[in-house]
Amino acid sequence: MTDQSPAAAAPLSQRPEVLDFLLTRRSRPPKTLAPPVPGRAELTPLLQAAARVPDHGKLEPWRFIVLERGACQRLATLTAEIGAAEGRDADALAKDVAGLADAHLVVAVVLSPKDSPKIPLWEQEMSAGAVCLSLVNACLAAGWGAGWLTGWRARHGGFCARGLGLAAHESVAGFVHIGTETRPPPERPRPDMDAITIWMTE
Repeated sequence: MTDQSPAAAAPLSQRPEVLDFLLTRRSRPPKTLAPPVPGRAELTPLLQAAARVPDHGKLEPWRFIVLERGACQRLATLTAEIGAAEGRDADALAKDVAGLADAHLVVAVVLSPKDSPKIPLWEQEMSAGAVCLSLVNACLAAGWGAGWLTGWRARHGGFCARGLGLAAHESVAGFVHIGTETRPPPERPRPDMDAITIWMTE
């Protein structure tokens, strides 16, 4: 009888083009993105790809809220209202407002932790963060520009509840802006691998 155990499975085939993509990937600043944006049929498989992340206990401690043009503009108005009421720095607030007012498609990756005696909150937060990065990479691989932002609104109870309808235990792991790249992103310094890597042989 043929051994069908996972250990007997054929090794994964090499995908050098995928590794090259990962070695050269670069998030796109949201301010450099413009229409057109992916429609629902185009975005759905990208969300499916984003959801294929490590998820200890299969809790799915995350979900998506897709913010189309009208929702982005509504949230820009809410940002201005809350920011002014709290006395936030005017220049910084103006940038926050513009970031949503100019957006045509943003996916809010919601951290929705589940009660678990085995899976701590920090593991669930890391899984939600993995969803954000996977969504950015899926968009880039599909030819779209994408960038992951957080900021004060991500964990602001009033903004999350009023703007996104989140429950008290939920927050936003990331706002992923998606669109068409209007100009190449500037390169940024990359880590010195020797400085951040330790090899242990025993």
